[in-house]
Amino acid sequence: KTIKITSEEIRDALREPVMMIMTAVKQALEKTPPELAADIVDQGIIMTGGGSLLKNFDRLIAKETGLNVRVAENPLECVVRGSGKIIDNLSLYEKIIMQPAK
Repeated sequence: KTIKITSEEIRDALREPVMMIMTAVKQALEKTPPELAADIVDQGIIMTGGGSLLKNFDRLIAKETGLNVRVAENPLECVVRGSGKIIDNLSLYEKIIMQPAK
């Protein structure tokens, strides 16, 4: 059996999760220390992962934050490669990643 789904239906289904991500981005930026915030203003935001491939999602984040936003060169590989680097150098990163949640 085949079911046809329109682009409007997909857009409607993604609206709430996209807005939740947008809210999380804004909250993270609000909590960012000034010295790091300056780097983000200078360098912008680099989006990774599958969600970054949603059409115009980078433009939405740029519009909502006022920052430069771009999608990483290989967004689907970035997370796994970064995780692999952390695992390979766990002693270097464990103080950062093993902090208890606040």
